[in-house]
Amino acid sequence: MTLDEIAYNLLNLIRGGRSNHDENISLDQIKFNIKHYRAVFIRRDFARNGIITRHLEQDLGCLALERVDASKCCNLPTTCPVYRTVLPIPRTVRFNFRDAITYTGSTTGLGHIPMIQPYEVSYIPYDKYTANKPKTYMIEDYLYVYNPNGMDTINVRGIFEDPEEIQRFKTCDGPCYDENYTFPMPMDMVSLITAGLVNGELKLLAGSFTDDENDRQQDRQ
Repeated sequence: MTLDEIAYNLLNLIRGGRSNHDENISLDQIKFNIKHYRAVFIRRDFARNGIITRHLEQDLGCLALERVDASKCCNLPTTCPVYRTVLPIPRTVRFNFRDAITYTGSTTGLGHIPMIQPYEVSYIPYDKYTANKPKTYMIEDYLYVYNPNGMDTINVRGIFEDPEEIQRFKTCDGPCYDENYTFPMPMDMVSLITAGLVNGELKLLAGSFTDDENDRQQDRQ
C-alpha cells in the first residue's frame, strides 16, 4: 500500500464511510501520525527482539562524495583522505545505541564499509592493521568516509523517520521514492497503526468542534 492509500483508508474509517467536507482532520495530519507511530513501533520492536525487516529499509542510491579538510572536520592530519556525502542523510529511526543505518559501502551492494563512532576517527591513523581500510561515520547529518580508496560515490541504506524525504535522492534509473511507491512498512504494522489511530488520537480530533465564526470559540452544532 502507498502512504496515500493508508491515509485515505484511515480517513474513510473516521468518516464511517460517509463523504464529509467539514471534518477537522486533514490528510497531511493523518500522514504525520502514520510516520510518527511507524517510527515508535520500529524502535519498540527493535528494542524487544533486535530484528529489522527488509520491508522497512530504504535505499538512497548513489551518493556523490566530496573531499573535506580532515583537520577541521575530524581532528586528523591534513594528509588523511576524508570525504563526505554532498547531500545530508535523512534522519533515521533511533535504535538503542546507534542510528538505523543498515548498509554503507560500494554502489554494487557487495563491498560493505564498517561504520564507527566519530570519536574513534582520530585513532585510525595509528591502527597497525586497519589504518588504510575505509571507515564511515556520521557527523551531524552527513556521512563521512575515511580513506575511500578511489570511490567517488557510496551507497547508503537505512530505516528513516520520514520515508518521503527519500524523494530528493536518485538512482541511475530515477527517483529512489515517489508517492506511488509502496510505503516501507509491513502490513501487520499498518493494521496496528490503523487500529491505534482510529480508536485514539484521530477519533478525538474527529469529535472536536471547529471555529467557523472566527470568534476564537468552538462552534457547537
